[in-house]
Amino acid sequence: MTAKLQTVTLGCKVNQYETQFVREGLHKIGYTDAGEEPADVCIVNTCTVTNEGDAKSRQTIRKMHRQNPDARIVVMGCYATRCPDEVAQLPGVEEVVTDKRELADLLGRFGVVDIPTGISGLSGRSRAYVKVQDGCLLKCSYCIIPKVRPDMYSRPADEVLDEVRNLYERGFREVVLTGIHLGHYGVDFNFKKPKSEWTRLSTLVRQICELDGDMRVRLSSIEATEITRELLEVMAAYPKKVCPHFHVCLQSGSDRILKAMKRRWGAKRFVDRCKLAAEVLDQPAFSTDVIVGFPGETEDDFQQSMEVCQEIGFSKIHVFPFSPRRDTPAAEMENQVTKAIKGQRGKRIAELETELRDRYFASLVGRRLQLLVEKCESENDVAVLTGTSCRYAPVEVTVRSPQAERLVGSLIDVDIKTAKADRVIGEMVV
Repeated sequence: MTAKLQTVTLGCKVNQYETQFVREGLHKIGYTDAGEEPADVCIVNTCTVTNEGDAKSRQTIRKMHRQNPDARIVVMGCYATRCPDEVAQLPGVEEVVTDKRELADLLGRFGVVDIPTGISGLSGRSRAYVKVQDGCLLKCSYCIIPKVRPDMYSRPADEVLDEVRNLYERGFREVVLTGIHLGHYGVDFNFKKPKSEWTRLSTLVRQICELDGDMRVRLSSIEATEITRELLEVMAAYPKKVCPHFHVCLQSGSDRILKAMKRRWGAKRFVDRCKLAAEVLDQPAFSTDVIVGFPGETEDDFQQSMEVCQEIGFSKIHVFPFSPRRDTPAAEMENQVTKAIKGQRGKRIAELETELRDRYFASLVGRRLQLLVEKCESENDVAVLTGTSCRYAPVEVTVRSPQAERLVGSLIDVDIKTAKADRVIGEMVV
């Protein structure tokens, strides 16, 4: 009888990658996905970035136990690292993995001899995540992650390149480089080396671009100050290989609030680095995260955030009302902002996001974009293709072809004709 496996992932792209790593290791020794059947083993990868993340992790574990009362439940992830004793008391939990560097050991305890060195893709996705770095040394006053992932390390470039080659051979045409602090890739390699021999994120991106094949690479979240001239030079040299899109975390446009957040730079430096990227590259897209209602945030502070967003022209803004995170300095700060004010400010910045997104999408009309086709809905010989462009704008294309389904997962060129509220419409270049 084949053992049945069920996995659940909460949280970030790095967590999704690590769950897939464990899944593929267990598949190698005969485990199959449980589907609707009871599972013999449940892997729960938890998140602790917010108090809600902790609660959802506990709820998920309890749900797994109710649905699979005889299963062996293994819990990993950041909540498991932060509160291992609390997790161990939850029903059905037989093992708690407190360090992600122990995943190979975990697989070994299951009997896996041939430990994977990477993953072969993510189920149901047209793009693949590639974890290249772990750990964060920053001390942002609102963030718990440096306490649960404090040890910074980077994967060797040869290992990453082998994984990217394998993903390409399996049909993936976009890889997303992920890490807890992606811009610090290579920092641990550079100790006691002369600067001329340093490895940087730009080094790895260039090596990926030099691989054979019609594939593109996208960067996940990166700090604006880590958009270096070297990285921009690589992106400019390989415009079809690197997506001209940056997800840069603003958090606030107020220098006073940024200081309270213990961020490492002011708003001007953030803006200047984004402007440099816009000068070097051809109409790059910028998306961001903004926290509204941080302790002590005044209306003037909030207006400064709105002004920075206007100046950069973000195509997407992820808005987070400040939520006090236990065990972080910000949770104990005075002048906590009321829920009503946070909601009102969140609504205003969401309205600004719509305005900026519409403006950016309109600017793409008349351009030729590279599209990763992710979905095809067809009727007779007419098919509607949808997917994500190199500049992160959703794209819709109508084609007349009975073989349009074959385009899913591929890169195609599209001439953009019009812009709608949530996407741009184009014609496939043939």
